[in-house]
Amino acid sequence: MIYLGMSDVLRKIKQTERKAAKQLADAQEEATKIISDARKKSGEIISNAADESVANTQSTLESAREEASKEAKKVQKDGSKAIESIESSASKNLDKAVKSILDKMTSL
Repeated sequence: MIYLGMSDVLRKIKQTERKAAKQLADAQEEATKIISDARKKSGEIISNAADESVANTQSTLESAREEASKEAKKVQKDGSKAIESIESSASKNLDKAVKSILDKMTSL
């Protein structure tokens, strides 16, 4: 059996306390590093999500603009056809309208 003197026991206790204090400091440093890395990663995730959201919004807006443009062209084309039809009909009836007005005026 090994017997240690009181000074040896105190020295071992001090060594153990220093070792425990170092382990605690190392653990705290590692915890701080993990938290810092997690914050950095979460910031990157948020930034990427925001960028992706902006890109998706822009894409959606562009698609909506294209659809609206197509619809506007269709409405314009239909409107032009209606105007042409009205003009054609008015042109055909112009002579009749003028004759009718002249007939009414001359019969007075």
